Amino acid sequence: MRSSKLKSGLKNGFHSKMRSIYSIIKAPLITEKASRIMADRKYVFWVDREANKVDVKRAVEKIYNVKVEKISSMVVKSKSKRIRWNQPGKTTSWKKAVVTLKSGFEIKLT
Repeated sequence: MRSSKLKSGLKNGFHSKMRSIYSIIKAPLITEKASRIMADRKYVFWVDREANKVDVKRAVEKIYNVKVEKISSMVVKSKSKRIRWNQPGKTTSWKKAVVTLKSGFEIKLT
């Protein structure tokens, strides 16, 4: 009974809310820090807030044809900003994932 509850949320190996692998990986992040850690086979991606590590791993492996060793994901909190007429506002929070590839694999990001 318990195993059926766990499997009910998955469809085709992905989280049920995800429609395709391209909705999970939104974009690679190219920053100064991300460029430095690329030498260690680590790549940073902006991912969907609802995606878990298994979803991100499968999406990266299918899109870039590589093997993933490890994934670290984190939610980047929103920041306070001033918008028009000096009214307080906030930026949106988002999720990023740092993907470590197995040795011998590389992603060409240009």
